[in-house]
Amino acid sequence: MQARQVFTAYDRDLASKDLAPNDLAPKQSWTFCPACGSALLAPGREAERKCSRINCDFVLYRNPVPIVAVLIVDGDRFLLCRRKPDTFEGGKWCLPCGYMDYHEDFLTAGRREVKEETGLDVEITGLLSVASNFLRPDIHTLAIALLAEIRGGVMRAGDDVDRLGWFSLGGELPAFAFPADRHMVERYFATGSSGAPVDLAYAGARLHRE
Repeated sequence: MQARQVFTAYDRDLASKDLAPNDLAPKQSWTFCPACGSALLAPGREAERKCSRINCDFVLYRNPVPIVAVLIVDGDRFLLCRRKPDTFEGGKWCLPCGYMDYHEDFLTAGRREVKEETGLDVEITGLLSVASNFLRPDIHTLAIALLAEIRGGVMRAGDDVDRLGWFSLGGELPAFAFPADRHMVERYFATGSSGAPVDLAYAGARLHRE
């Protein structure tokens, strides 16, 4: 099965490059330069806002946000989380996932997100892929997909998840919140690839294996 690593949920060519302030994250709604107080110019195609003052070099960048998504497999089954109604794509299902904290490595972030959303302790066993997700004009993410095995814990929904479920490709599947997740699940079972090796010092339970 051919890998896909770019997923677009809207037409980026038709979407307006100038979003209303309410459509942006708090920092991106700034209209004045935090360095000198001059007005920030409207973002161009590269989605950056430059200070209008000639001798001020401040630029407010808009960058994709890194997230992790974790595929947990048990035989021919995989674990999905149903997102709470008040979250983005609420009511739909996804892999355990979330944003990385600033001082956090991506492997630790994956284990933390799984613990928060499912109650399970996992060991990250492989790096499956990386994908660009253009979800909305104000939400662009770079998703790191990881493979993991359960090492302990008690399964229970938490954080922004209200239900957990084991599914298989041979059965009826729920509506996925993110196309990248479905692709990752289907590709894993089609290829059997365990992905690239990961840094064992940060992968979880069984550390520093020879």
